[in-house]
Amino acid sequence: MEFKPHAYQRYAIAHILEHPACALLLDMGMGKTVITLTAIAELLHDRFEVSKVLVVAPKRVAEDTWTREAAKWDHLGHLRIERVLGTAKQRLWALARLADVYVINRENIPWLVQACGKHWPFDMVVIDELSSFKSPTAHRFRSLRRVRPLIKRIVGLTGTPAPNGLIDLWAQVYLLDQGERLGKTVTGYRTRYFEPAQYVAGGRVVKWQPLEGAEQAIYAKLSDICLSMRAEDWLELPERIDNIVPVRLPERARAAYERLERDLLLPFLDGGDVVAANAAALTGKLLQMANGAVYDEDGRVRELHDAKLEALEEVIEAANGKPVLVFYGFRHDLERLRRHFPQARELRSSKDIEDWNAGRVPVLLVHPASAGHGLNLQAGGNIVVWFGLTWSLELYQQANARLHRQGQMERVIVHHLVAEGTVDEDVMRALQRKATSQKALLEAVKARIERVRGGSADERAG
Repeated sequence: MEFKPHAYQRYAIAHILEHPACALLLDMGMGKTVITLTAIAELLHDRFEVSKVLVVAPKRVAEDTWTREAAKWDHLGHLRIERVLGTAKQRLWALARLADVYVINRENIPWLVQACGKHWPFDMVVIDELSSFKSPTAHRFRSLRRVRPLIKRIVGLTGTPAPNGLIDLWAQVYLLDQGERLGKTVTGYRTRYFEPAQYVAGGRVVKWQPLEGAEQAIYAKLSDICLSMRAEDWLELPERIDNIVPVRLPERARAAYERLERDLLLPFLDGGDVVAANAAALTGKLLQMANGAVYDEDGRVRELHDAKLEALEEVIEAANGKPVLVFYGFRHDLERLRRHFPQARELRSSKDIEDWNAGRVPVLLVHPASAGHGLNLQAGGNIVVWFGLTWSLELYQQANARLHRQGQMERVIVHHLVAEGTVDEDVMRALQRKATSQKALLEAVKARIERVRGGSADERAG
């Protein structure tokens, strides 16, 4: 296929060529992979500035996206790409083969650095999903930091560089410029731009907030090497329709849900503290129950209802043979979906992606965490169903963007199966408000506690 770059893609390619260290902060679906491969091809074969390129990516993206994207475009057909995946022996074999670009999953970066030792061979590194290197204490960051002085060119790709706040930026930017802009240490970065916002026992700071004017100062520091673009400013995508499918639980299931919800919230009815950790555990249980099953204290699956399975069956029937992409939340969701829909396939490999995009998979079952970045599924269909909702706005947006992205030719319909009277409604409201922070989660749990407390008071009065 002939590559006819959009104006923003030409600009992004030039940005990589002109900056030995840079980041592309581009929205989902804007073609970060083809942009980067085009720049790599020029640096390798036209400018002769680099000789061996390493791409670090999430595992599923490393398995499929980079090789598939290179094979898709005529001007990239000459690039030799090796996937450094599998067992240690298989990875060593891949490294020994002659190629232009070597793609490895980020979990194997510590192994790679150790395996190469002093003979680091890659003069260019691309970090696909730079935000996964946000922790300065993570093994993957420390390993890449060791070899950073040996890297001539580096590119970071992400759509969400600071999903949890500006504090996440230091490690990512350090890998780009080795501390030139935000400082050599994370401690110095915090001291200059932040102040403590929350402590735990012993005086340890667990949360930081930016000082006044810090955000503008940080962005000014990064403006020369970070290119940020939003899809809505550059792309004309087909319409996306969001649809809520109310799911009414059977009476027995509703009674069971309310009883289990009360049991879970009972420790908090008399004033127990609700913090992020127990709020997440509570809502996780409640979301399971809304979906129709729950793990008990022994790890066994207790099935409560089939209401969502029946609702999904109606959506699939209404699709009239069109492929349907289904996002599930828990392992028992997947097991029940596979039993109920024998024609469905779980996304597990590159072959599943290929078959989906070729129209050979009527129902594809995907966990949003495994489809978060880089997967191109838009050729396979235009219907999404959220069987189980997620509190993570980032996962939610990334998952929907597997279909609603550049190359999609039809309007995308996103169905949300929402069990009435359950925590599903809280999550759906938060997603609609784009307010799925810890604060929103805590507020939802506290509201449910108040409802249960109010119900208990009414029972006593009666």
